[in-house]
Amino acid sequence: MLWGASLGALELRSEGGATRLRALFPYAQETELAPGRREIIAPRAFADRIERGEDIHLLAGHSYDRPLASRGSGSLTVRDSDEGVELVAEIDPGTSWARDFLAAHAAGLIRGLSPGFRVQPGGERIERRGADLVRTVASAAIFEFSAVARPAYPAAQIEARAWALGDPEDAGLARALNRWRA
Repeated sequence: MLWGASLGALELRSEGGATRLRALFPYAQETELAPGRREIIAPRAFADRIERGEDIHLLAGHSYDRPLASRGSGSLTVRDSDEGVELVAEIDPGTSWARDFLAAHAAGLIRGLSPGFRVQPGGERIERRGADLVRTVASAAIFEFSAVARPAYPAAQIEARAWALGDPEDAGLARALNRWRA
């Protein structure tokens, strides 16, 4: 599983004892994953699982051991549009990790949103743009979104990526990139 991230945002509101989280993961925003490596999630790249109504989770820090909400439990609504994915979640503070998340958010420590997804076969395009490589994800299976302190791909998660270049003259670069693979 790959972890996505970039310009997501979280907003929490408490109303009548319930805590509602609203979040947005915008599409078509270029993100620098590492020097010279950029990524763009194309509009509706996550539409397949969202439109089929499949279960998607909201997690604390990409940990399935710390679920905050899910479609399956009825505590998460996910809407897809050309602009991005909007999440609305009812957070129950009955678990220690939910209370920890709510406290960290109140302290301003967790404000980002990061998707966990797997790129579908043929669902990406990698191209050179000057000295940079740019990967555009056009089709990916979204499994979860996570509330995170820093909404960007850290180097350890980049290691999970398999960058494939179509141009044979890029073979040396492909070998160097594949060293990042886990």
